[in-house]
Amino acid sequence: MLTENKNSKYLVNRELSWLKFNDRVLAQANDQRHPLLERARFLSITQKNLDEWFMVRLASIHQMVQLRLKSKDPTGLSPTEELDVISLAAGAQLKKQHSLYARSLVPMLAKKHINILGIDELEESQYDWLEKYFQQEILPILTPMADDGTRPFPFLSNDSLNLGIRIVANPTKKKKSKTENYAFIQVPKNLQRVIKLPIGVGQTYVLIEDVIREYINLLFQGYKIQEVTAFHLLRDMELSIAEEDSPNLLKEVQTQLKKRERGQVIRLVAEKKMSKKLEKHLQKALPLNKRRIYRVSGPVDLAFLDTLIKQVQIPELIYQPFQPRTELSLMGKGIFKTIADHDVLLQHPYDDYGPVVNLINQAADDDQTMAIKMTLYRVSDHSPIVAALGRAAEAGKQVTTLVEVKARFDEENNVHWAEELEKQGVHVIYGLPNLKVHAKMTLIIRKESSGIKRYMHVGTGNYNEVTARLYTDISLFTSNDLLADDLAQVFNYLTGYFAPKNLKIAHISPNGIADHLEKLIDAESEAELKGQISGIWIKANSLNDTNIIEHLIYASQTGVPIHLLIRGIETLKPEIKSVTNKIKVHSIVGRFLEHSRIYRFANNGNPLTYISSADLMPRNLYRRVELLVPIVDPKCESELAEIFETMWADTVNMWKMKSDGSYARHSKRRRRVDSQALFMEQEFVADRFAEKFVGDEYVRLKAG
Repeated sequence: MLTENKNSKYLVNRELSWLKFNDRVLAQANDQRHPLLERARFLSITQKNLDEWFMVRLASIHQMVQLRLKSKDPTGLSPTEELDVISLAAGAQLKKQHSLYARSLVPMLAKKHINILGIDELEESQYDWLEKYFQQEILPILTPMADDGTRPFPFLSNDSLNLGIRIVANPTKKKKSKTENYAFIQVPKNLQRVIKLPIGVGQTYVLIEDVIREYINLLFQGYKIQEVTAFHLLRDMELSIAEEDSPNLLKEVQTQLKKRERGQVIRLVAEKKMSKKLEKHLQKALPLNKRRIYRVSGPVDLAFLDTLIKQVQIPELIYQPFQPRTELSLMGKGIFKTIADHDVLLQHPYDDYGPVVNLINQAADDDQTMAIKMTLYRVSDHSPIVAALGRAAEAGKQVTTLVEVKARFDEENNVHWAEELEKQGVHVIYGLPNLKVHAKMTLIIRKESSGIKRYMHVGTGNYNEVTARLYTDISLFTSNDLLADDLAQVFNYLTGYFAPKNLKIAHISPNGIADHLEKLIDAESEAELKGQISGIWIKANSLNDTNIIEHLIYASQTGVPIHLLIRGIETLKPEIKSVTNKIKVHSIVGRFLEHSRIYRFANNGNPLTYISSADLMPRNLYRRVELLVPIVDPKCESELAEIFETMWADTVNMWKMKSDGSYARHSKRRRRVDSQALFMEQEFVADRFAEKFVGDEYVRLKAG
């Protein structure tokens, strides 16, 4: 395993790597090739990404500091050092977000007659309308909360927008008040953050915090307002579940969800003008360390841009819809016949997600179906898949579903679906003690004229038809008997006291996937040393497991060409002479979130290719149940190779990682290749572009 003393200089801190990824997303908000409102959406995404990072990752390191832990991360930083470094980097990113909003996005929107205005910029008629709107729609709902000797500091919920107010009593002829008091208003989350004014040229919008501030005197009559400052608050949202001590995991999750809402405040973003008096009062009352307070110019929470985009509704300012390809052989009742005949590989969203939903629907309604077994990690609010599972159970089929109630930030939604499925007769498993089940798999057992036949779907993404339109993922439909035997073992492991042994072709974590990938990487090293064809091609969301990294470094030193398409966290520095010089790292950030995981090995010209639910992170490899399955059908394997080739040749969405750990865009002198656009058009680069753009790398890939 890598240690600080051995290879730390070849690594990037995990959290800094993630912040660099969010910077790459932020760059999309400043990229003119995206429609204007989509650029606004990218900015909103970076805000939500950063919020979640604070609530989970920074909160965890903050806890380590409070516990005075001395352990160091793989780059040699102690928790205190790491917290200092990443806090500064996060603050810099916040400033970049708000600078882009004020200096670029707002002026560009104004040119399209979409105006986000302050109250003092409104016309008289707009101001009059807004005053009536406030009186009728906002004022009745607001609750001012005093903070004095008799009324303690109010509870401010996570992810809340608040107004901090300093007031003094209005002076009288006899007495002039010098005592300042504090009050707070939490903007109700059921009020619209962005208010559209029906009067004026173009489209005019104001933010609710500015409106409340304008009419704040109506809530504090008899007092003089000294200050009204908006701030956004986040709490530590890590879920702490003592699973070994809990007889009922579902109830324990529900209990911890309530406790989590009162977690420690981990970040406060305030308007730049907040006074020192109010800041110190908040520090003491929350309580809050000063370095957890960030000041910004402009709105304190840019996630409101999502609401703005929905209200604007100008089609030419958003992505034009595209028509995904529909695999007709997987639609309708003939789906089982197709899967029995041959494996089918789909790439979403370029291939429609309808066949996945159709598979579950057909299994639910088909008289020959005996049982359905399925894992659910994140599902949509109105999931047709969940509805089909309930329908199947009510029809008398044996339906078993593992609903992972510990899926971060989807806990409440999953608890709801688990309870609903149980009501319909589905046998629901809530997860395993101390492990999250992240594998995405379905096993359908049918009784046919020839006997029992098993059909499967395995994916790299969640069973969520909504996100399937936004994330790129791989789906495999198969009736392979060897895989069916393996999945039967895995489901027995999830539902009972069964330890999977001697799986035939699949691999599962904890530990099993890591062990197998390490063997595959080492096999490529051995092949290279023997003068055989070698090569490693990996597409994943993250790479920071030090064990895998150590094996990749060794493979690079033996001469194995390694191509890594890592979207987000990537802690291994590539192209360092004599160490990682054979490793190249690309990151693709574009219209769709790259989410698929592909692992491919040359195997001396007989490629071994896998898809998986797992990234190359310790949590995936050692602390979750994940699934890695081989692509055994030659046609499907060829399709995956072509998908990888097309992405590797990308020069539009691609960022290249340099040997110092920084990222750079592609050279503008190179021919434009947009892999996501090509996939939407159902075109590939394999025989038209690749040799010109990746040269020897492409030759090795084809040879492998």
